Amino acid sequence: MSGNRRRVLITGLGIVSPIGKTVHDFFDSLLCGRSGIRLVPETSHAAGMIQDFEAPAFLSKAQLIGVDRVAQLGLVAAEQAIQDAGPDSGRAEPARTGLYLGTGVGGAGALEDGYRNFFSAGGHIPPLTVVGAMTNATAGHISMRHEIRGPTLTYSVACASSAVAIGEAFRAIRDGYLDVAIAGGAEAMITPGVISAWGAMRVLAKPDPDLPERSCRPFSKDRTGLVLGEGAGVLVLEAFDSASDRPVKVWAELAGYGIASDAQHISRPDADGQCRAMTAALEDAGLPASGIGYVNAHGTATPVGDIVETEAIKRAFGPAAHAVPVSSTKALHGHLMGAAGAVEMIAAIMALANDVLPPTCHYSEPDPRCDLDYIPNTARRIRPMEAVMSNSFAFGGTNAVLVARKFVRPGA
Repeated sequence: MSGNRRRVLITGLGIVSPIGKTVHDFFDSLLCGRSGIRLVPETSHAAGMIQDFEAPAFLSKAQLIGVDRVAQLGLVAAEQAIQDAGPDSGRAEPARTGLYLGTGVGGAGALEDGYRNFFSAGGHIPPLTVVGAMTNATAGHISMRHEIRGPTLTYSVACASSAVAIGEAFRAIRDGYLDVAIAGGAEAMITPGVISAWGAMRVLAKPDPDLPERSCRPFSKDRTGLVLGEGAGVLVLEAFDSASDRPVKVWAELAGYGIASDAQHISRPDADGQCRAMTAALEDAGLPASGIGYVNAHGTATPVGDIVETEAIKRAFGPAAHAVPVSSTKALHGHLMGAAGAVEMIAAIMALANDVLPPTCHYSEPDPRCDLDYIPNTARRIRPMEAVMSNSFAFGGTNAVLVARKFVRPGA
């Protein structure tokens, strides 16, 4: 790495998820195994759904007509993250503050409502369907709300969308283009059409007949597939010079970002591509594999995906692979698709900050092809870690990996 690269600090976190609508509630749920997965009414599938969500109070009833649920989730998470970073979060120059958001589908609800009305109501489509459904609507609303005048960008890279958004924001600050960035992702695709489309692929988990909340079982031999989820996660990133002298909590230092493409298959994962992304992230962070104290796995609970990721971790970590704890938090909140990378990175950051690792819940039976330390069922307190890793691997073959390092203030 060149000597003129700037360090990047994480000063704000915000989240809305099926297991908590604040960062602390979210992490508490991870540690105690509280699931947000339940049966979706009028379907044969389970999903991670946010209960009792309240739309942002600053949006009027008239404004809400054109603001899809995905944008509402993103607005709330961004509001939390910016408040967490504090009013002086280095944003004196709005043009040097950027917004980097990821989403897989965008306004799924608005789009589905539009089609439903078109085919069942004589061709009448609500006039705000386009602005509600467009993929970059969430970023646009957050930008307007907070007067962000730098680059406002949306990344749609399936399950890697928000990890890519965070990684690209990290690079923009590190290389001097920006001083501050709001980065993360949002997804709200729990609609009849989307669930039916995923069901047609035969990758969704069979709901547990007795306990639907246990339907997602990553790395366990009896896993049957993934469970969809909804939510949003947002981080505030700042250049070291902007944040290190302020009396604000620094959650961690964002230290590495690796991205690689499989170039093999549109939906089947590839261990080589995943390995290259993890290796690139470690190199970017200047860390050996043994420096990672925890890996938040992509861990979708598909029969093939978990085996491939296990193999990829073995290749990337070498002799350290069996010593590093790995878990998938999707067992509790489901697969948030475009928001997964951000939400799971927050889980990893909270693990780093608290030196306690969230478990892989609902792990009931070892799979000989998945033979790493998956922290089964019970949270684990450990000695202080140096760094953590979060994996996001997407349909289309894009693999994005983030590494965060514990931050120690100069002179501390």
